[in-house]
Amino acid sequence: MLFNSAEFVFFFPIVTSLYFILPHKFRWLMLLIASCFFYMSFIPAYILILFLTIIIDYVAGIIIEKSLGRRRKLFLIISIVSNVSILIFFKYFNFLNNNASTVLNFFKISNPIPTINIILPIGLSFHTFQAMSYTIEVYLGRQKAERHIGIYALYVMFYPQLVAGPIERPQNLLHQFYEKHNFNYRQVTDGLKLMAWGFFKKLVIADRLAVMVNCVYSAPRNYDGISLITATIFFAFQIYCDFSGYSDIAIGCAQAMGFKLMQNFDRPYLSSSISKFWRCWHISLTTWFTDYIYIPLGGNRVTYFRHCINLFTVFLISGLWHGASWTFVLWGALNGLYLIFGSATKRLRLKIASYIGLTKIPKIYNVFQITTTFILICFSWIFFRAESLTDTAYIIRNLLKGVGSWVYYFITHLTAASSGKLAGLMIGMTTNDFILALAFIAILITVESIQTTKNIVEQINRQHKIIRWIIYYSLITSTILLGVYSNTKFIYFQF
Repeated sequence: MLFNSAEFVFFFPIVTSLYFILPHKFRWLMLLIASCFFYMSFIPAYILILFLTIIIDYVAGIIIEKSLGRRRKLFLIISIVSNVSILIFFKYFNFLNNNASTVLNFFKISNPIPTINIILPIGLSFHTFQAMSYTIEVYLGRQKAERHIGIYALYVMFYPQLVAGPIERPQNLLHQFYEKHNFNYRQVTDGLKLMAWGFFKKLVIADRLAVMVNCVYSAPRNYDGISLITATIFFAFQIYCDFSGYSDIAIGCAQAMGFKLMQNFDRPYLSSSISKFWRCWHISLTTWFTDYIYIPLGGNRVTYFRHCINLFTVFLISGLWHGASWTFVLWGALNGLYLIFGSATKRLRLKIASYIGLTKIPKIYNVFQITTTFILICFSWIFFRAESLTDTAYIIRNLLKGVGSWVYYFITHLTAASSGKLAGLMIGMTTNDFILALAFIAILITVESIQTTKNIVEQINRQHKIIRWIIYYSLITSTILLGVYSNTKFIYFQF
């Protein structure tokens, strides 16, 4: 079930109402049934995969807690291998098999293993990582094994964050299913406000930008220069509004029932460096990789060279986590190289900035850093969005083609729009849609800039009732009237 579907309009208020109406002892069961229904609305049979991993990890957690020495490690390995094997089979089997075929064909050997026509279970990477975090935390002694199989199943299947996160830790979420959450008007309305903002980002901004992005990236050889640049910038905001919009809706859904999920985004496009960007983007995944891969590899408590290898390894794995394609692997590798280069040149860049006087003008220096970071991130999104390596190569080669002449023409002709020169900016979009897209991006940036110093929800709550309701109605009305309603899946559902 999609958050942006008609079914969810009925599902959410019914489930939330039942949660508060039912006695506390039955709430977990209702949430589990609702979560199963939510997941089965996609491909019903795939819920059996979830049940299998839940049983394996539930049993493994109890045995790990009771065991000592090698037996503990053995059952941790069994749990991790079981989860990873399922992930590899559904998500990476054909990718690995096709690459094996390429290698074998080079030696004129045919691959006897056929390609399997299989659909990736929705959100498999998310609930796999959440399940693995449970057994790892039990093994490390930071979490007690859960004895109530229903509660543990709900930890894995909790519907708000089941298919696209945030990827929760057992310490944060498990105990909340035992707590009695009474109806709290402020808590419910704050959750609804967050959901409304999430729907606005998804329906009004992301899905509107997707029109042009899909046109260009589905056939990039039909375009060059300014069209490719515009589509790439639009994709940067599309994927952010799409994914952070989902996270806002998920966190808001949970908050309305009294549950607190972790923050998943923190204004990443206002980051002044690549390292800061990755501390603000998909926080639940970044911290997962940090805690369970980067730190065990040695983190930054090793030689500088080893530290660089650790960073690069984590981002390679992160790229592969996002998709079974070399474009995702290269996207991860590029971001790893960004971090390594940034770390290696940090002092030099600061000296240069100081020498030319940028550091004496902090605001301008900060804008320069944010702009540079955004450009680098946008460039990396090309690898993420392109449908093949050949498309990626074409886009990069032609990214600046004709841009100089376009800029010159635009500056020297104030009527560039009437001359048709702006057509390269509005592929698949009407002039009004294009203007709206730019306006909503400006609104997004303004809101997030304000949030760097103030909590907007708290600021709104302090306003007079009339002002508050004007803001609410404006947000809801603009979403209803200006939203793009095509039941478009959230981008991260494919992961």
